[in-house]
Amino acid sequence: MNPILPLLALRAFTEVAKHKSIKRAAHFLGVTSGAVSQQIRLLEERIGMPLFVRSHHSMELTHAGQCVYPALLQAFEQIEGSMYVLENIRKEKTINISTVPSFAASWLVPRLGRFTQSHPEIEVHIEASSTLVNLHQQRVDIAIRHGLGHYPNLVSERLITPVLLPVMSPDFPINSAIETPQDCLNYPLLQDNDRMDWSLWLAAHGVENSERAKRGSAFDDDYLLIRAAIAGQGLALVPKEYAIQEIEEGRLVQVIDKPWPARFAYYLVMLPESIEKPEVLAFLNWIKSEAKQTESVES
Repeated sequence: MNPILPLLALRAFTEVAKHKSIKRAAHFLGVTSGAVSQQIRLLEERIGMPLFVRSHHSMELTHAGQCVYPALLQAFEQIEGSMYVLENIRKEKTINISTVPSFAASWLVPRLGRFTQSHPEIEVHIEASSTLVNLHQQRVDIAIRHGLGHYPNLVSERLITPVLLPVMSPDFPINSAIETPQDCLNYPLLQDNDRMDWSLWLAAHGVENSERAKRGSAFDDDYLLIRAAIAGQGLALVPKEYAIQEIEEGRLVQVIDKPWPARFAYYLVMLPESIEKPEVLAFLNWIKSEAKQTESVES
């Protein structure tokens, strides 16, 4: 037997059996009566037996037809149900955002309510992970990445450049006042994953490059870095946006008034075709507006 299933013929058979009429089945399927008759004939020729007893007024199933009709009817109903689900998914306005946990928890999520209030018809899914997503393979509309903005074959736009503050726990023991950036080297330094922020911050404030600036426990996420500082494990350089609430609530204090704009920034990264989605464009306009407000307040 030919392994290719005659789906058109089986669908025609199911509708004729349901309506007991070639004409009514053809009307339901949106084709001609001749096309339905041809499909029934092809199916009967393939299996080598009749499926209908034909009369002037109706089409009645033979014993063979009665045996397969219930299962075929259920199968096509399931297919129609699956197509309905797919249509609903297509119509949903959903945005999938990927970003690091610290940015999601400290900056994005506290502001997200304003977007959902303005666009209640758009659902936002946040995937907070330190793992770098592959936009070509994963279902992500926008990735918010921390870097230098070089993302080949992708669209990228700077969102916000963090201002780094040196902070520590108010209970952190110090032997003498920290009055200059140089004084920070007398204490344990908590590092970012690349061990570069302290070196760059010190150099920006006139302190010669020192191997001491790269030593200390390192963390791959700013949230963990902040938790370590709160626990009194050392001095940390963290984005102002992340530290401000901790400072206001007394869990951290600013070591010295020497803020510094980081070399790395947060970028909106996406595939070119993602920008064509109205819901993605709405989110981009909103988040860029929020970033402008943040930077204007800090300046």
